[in-house]
Amino acid sequence: MLLFLTLFYTFFLIGLFGFGGGYGMLSLIQHEVVVSHKWMSSAEFTNIVAISQMTPGPIGINSATYCGYTAVHHATGSALLGMLGSVTATLALVLPSFILMLLISKMFLKYMKSPVVQSVFSGLRPAVVGLLAAATLLLCNTENFGTPAQSPWHFWISVALFMATFIGVKMVKINPIRMIVYAAFAGLLLLY
Repeated sequence: MLLFLTLFYTFFLIGLFGFGGGYGMLSLIQHEVVVSHKWMSSAEFTNIVAISQMTPGPIGINSATYCGYTAVHHATGSALLGMLGSVTATLALVLPSFILMLLISKMFLKYMKSPVVQSVFSGLRPAVVGLLAAATLLLCNTENFGTPAQSPWHFWISVALFMATFIGVKMVKINPIRMIVYAAFAGLLLLY
């Protein structure tokens, strides 16, 4: 029972302070589940992020769902309790946004043009960019790229795929879903 309360409290706080959407939440989720509570390893979290990106829905909610399941399943060994952990983490992550949206929706429409509200949003924009950058750096680890000393082939192919995907999406304007498929196929051919 204590695990479920801790899980709910942790993901409620992430939902309350996780500005910038799902990608902005990833660094908060990673810090809590891997570093603070040690519910899973960094490699497991990286796999959860990959699965969360491939499944339909927001990445933050998908990550919370998978993290809740993994944390409880590791602690109890029960798949049924793991599913309850998924529900707990997901509900806790969504609840703050739901409550805040209910409370401020009318006031926001009324005061949207006020200088105070505009200043708050101006202050939040750099914080969101910082959270997205932290999520990007979080995924630039040895589990995803390897190291030049230990596995040079894996490292340089990973760097090349990263750069090709960045250039393809940002400069050539290739559809991101198509780039995911291309990168998966290239990874399968080159790294398997």
